[in-house]
Amino acid sequence: MPPADVAVAVHSGRHDDIDVTYGRLGSWVVEHALAVDGPVDETYVVGPRDTPTPADWRTEIGWPVFRLTPGD
Repeated sequence: MPPADVAVAVHSGRHDDIDVTYGRLGSWVVEHALAVDGPVDETYVVGPRDTPTPADWRTEIGWPVFRLTPGD
């Protein structure tokens, strides 16, 4: 992936409710006058291939951003 500024949130645990983390991150992006500049990326820091224990899973969600107003 090319270099980019990203807002990052870490989702801990099962992926059943990862949409909640996406929603919180998206809200943060909007509240801080940032906008998406490319696809959102997931990095499985610790996942099912690493441990069968869902409570130990860690997924980083990277949301590419840029400022909507110049100079902010």
